[in-house]
Amino acid sequence: MKTHKLIPVTGLIVFFALAACQKNTVTPTVQKVVAKAEPDVTITLPKDSVLLTGTDGNPADVAVGYLWSQISGPGEASIVNESSASATAKHLVEGKYLFQFMVIDNNGLSGVDTVGVIVKGPTITTLDLSPTNNPNETNVGIYNGQDASNHTSIEEPLCAWTINFIPITVRNLLKFDLSSIPANATITSAQLYLYSDTIPKNGDLVHANSGTDNSFVVQQVATDWSTASVTWFNQPAGLTANQVILPSTNQPFLNMNINVKDMVSSMVSSNANYGFKLFVQNEVLYTCRIFCSSYYSDPSRHPRLIVKYIKH
Repeated sequence: MKTHKLIPVTGLIVFFALAACQKNTVTPTVQKVVAKAEPDVTITLPKDSVLLTGTDGNPADVAVGYLWSQISGPGEASIVNESSASATAKHLVEGKYLFQFMVIDNNGLSGVDTVGVIVKGPTITTLDLSPTNNPNETNVGIYNGQDASNHTSIEEPLCAWTINFIPITVRNLLKFDLSSIPANATITSAQLYLYSDTIPKNGDLVHANSGTDNSFVVQQVATDWSTASVTWFNQPAGLTANQVILPSTNQPFLNMNINVKDMVSSMVSSNANYGFKLFVQNEVLYTCRIFCSSYYSDPSRHPRLIVKYIKH
């Protein structure tokens, strides 16, 4: 008779029982938050704002918040709707800016990206006017109670003088063609250049400038006028607003560079360019400032207007 030996299996049973009861633990994968800002942009002044746009670059992520902020730049920008995917940066000045876009997800994690903004200076257009025989230039004068205007004089004699001991007073009207400047343009500068006549045909015939107080005035003309018909008696009035008063001088000759920016801005924006009116401030005898006109033989001494402006 065979004897059967029993093999203990208790340990194996316990092992498999424990294995059967053990759960599989899966560690959740946390998705990386991806912020994606738009490509770098460039704008040109006078435009001084830009739309900043960004997105959550991970489709599996759930974004719960956004934040735009400025990292660097030549000045502090004003960011409108900074807590949204699309914001507007305003009041930018010339230079380079760097803005940061942040995305925050529902797990409290965040991702960032940046966008650069280059702001270029405005494009300035220059209009340089120095016409020869300008048809919109004339002097208006009165002598012995009669009109003494000269529409083609080689000089602009701003004066109160005498001829054969009889008083004569002369003023000047001068207009340049500004029609090429758009009405909504921004005038950045406007300079009127006048050149003393070194061989004067008026006054004491020696000096362009005479008188104790020979200061003179440049005004914007108020109403339209025609060279062919204007006289001392129907000369247009000048506007005192924005007028420029040039100080007296004891120099015999003095070329002038006059800032007429405000007057030119008004002429352009109102579409009412009637030119300039010039006269000595105190029209007392033996006072004068004599300048070359556009009929002068040397073109380099003609009245000149240089206007710089920005188109919009």
